[in-house]
Amino acid sequence: MSIRLGKSLIAHRLFGALPFGLALTGLLPAASSFAATYYIAPGGADTNAGTLASPFLTIMRAQAAASSGDTVYLHGGTYSPNNSDLTATNSPWVIVNNITKSDISYVAYPGERPVFNFANVKPVGYRVTAFLVTADDCVFKGFDVTGVQVTIQTNHTQSECFRIAGGNNNHFEQLAMHDGMGIGWYLTGGASNLVLNCDAYNNRGLDSGSLGNIDGFGCHPNKTGGTGNVLRGCRAWFNSDDGFDLINAWAPVTIENCWAFYNGYFTNFVSSTGDGNGFKSGGYGRNGKAIPNPVPRHVTQFCVSVRNRANGFYANHHTGGLDWISNTAYRNNVNYNMLCTLSDNLTDVPGYSQFMKNNLGYLGNTQVTNLDTNSSDVSFNYFTLPVAVSSNDFVSLDESQLTQPRQINGDLPEISFLHLANGSGLIDKGTNVGYAFNGAAPDLGAFEKSTTPPPRLTSLVCEGDDMVLTWVTSPVKTNFVEATTDLGTDFADITGPIIPVGNGDVTTNYPDLGATTNFPARFYRVRLVQ
Repeated sequence: MSIRLGKSLIAHRLFGALPFGLALTGLLPAASSFAATYYIAPGGADTNAGTLASPFLTIMRAQAAASSGDTVYLHGGTYSPNNSDLTATNSPWVIVNNITKSDISYVAYPGERPVFNFANVKPVGYRVTAFLVTADDCVFKGFDVTGVQVTIQTNHTQSECFRIAGGNNNHFEQLAMHDGMGIGWYLTGGASNLVLNCDAYNNRGLDSGSLGNIDGFGCHPNKTGGTGNVLRGCRAWFNSDDGFDLINAWAPVTIENCWAFYNGYFTNFVSSTGDGNGFKSGGYGRNGKAIPNPVPRHVTQFCVSVRNRANGFYANHHTGGLDWISNTAYRNNVNYNMLCTLSDNLTDVPGYSQFMKNNLGYLGNTQVTNLDTNSSDVSFNYFTLPVAVSSNDFVSLDESQLTQPRQINGDLPEISFLHLANGSGLIDKGTNVGYAFNGAAPDLGAFEKSTTPPPRLTSLVCEGDDMVLTWVTSPVKTNFVEATTDLGTDFADITGPIIPVGNGDVTTNYPDLGATTNFPARFYRVRLVQ
């Protein structure tokens, strides 16, 4: 099956990710009287005009030229900044790309994959931030950040690929942050930022002073108003500290449909000496210092945690309850550790006021520990239901599937690992907590069993001004393409036009939403559903 989407619809960026649907994401250069377009390329020069034929070299030069609403296309190839490209000092950090202008998009040119290698950025006596984001409403999509260095050999130091220090409503999509010494994505301030379908892997500190600081993703809003930050569809593996870390977060954070595995190890599975948790969801250091009021309830849902050196899912001395919904833990030292601290931020106690539903675990040295079942709502989990979990419950236990390439649209790879097998006693054993499910009740774990799998995108090809999408799906289902100009990040149901595209080969010229709504033909969201 295929569909042709006109340039006026697709424009520059598309978002979408919902259960039982397929987000169709792609990019096309779009002509618009409302915004300008600039280009950078490894062979460019900052003295150029920044056009397709005469591109800039650096993101900073493109930012200087751009205004609100503009797009910067990043051509493929390797960009290799060095110390001469440092643009700001924010002691103890130095910054390479200091993103201060709001509402600018930095996206890979269609069909190309840029790589920013920071291995030659080695300032003496400073930490390194490859991208510092204090602007709002920006987009970063479709490129790699690698080789970020740690150059200070003292205790408790770190560098970062991305640091968000007050930026709001930014989108980070299909990024890969890997093979360096910096944290992949790290937020200290800001609200309503979305991290979608990003990977952070093979990141390790320089020495004992930094190995315990390098997480895949860290979200630590420093104000109670820093709400709405979401990490969705992300993977973190072989990071020397934790996969996902929410310590010292003063506002609630949501982590959903994410995978964390092999954290706390080097790539040869030797201990990195870092903490080694898959999902560290909370806590304030157990040091007697002030805690936020109210204490946030972070949400960790539909996530998978595999073979992390310490805990798969960890409350990390949180001073209150957290929400854990439909997660799967496998082969961690402890699959679920709910250790909490009293409001004095000093006294450790079993986890209280936890909300745990539809969670699943298998193997692991310890299944569940430090949980106060009297004060917590823990019904409908594998450790409270009369179920027994065995290898026969799963289609596959092949961990190598976790690192398979992402789908064409950036979604997590389609795998059978830890999916429930036909006839498993774990199917329909959960409880309805407001999310879509098949059968009589939700299944246990992160993967809902379905007899009619969602459509799968097989190609995305730009032909002239159009983008042609091709997919495969069940012959018994009718497919629908939905589109909207709504740029909200809540991923609520789309209310825009709906076109049934049937089960045969179909080519459809989609309506010109930009013209019919007088909306600037810049960014749209499209999805394929059944």
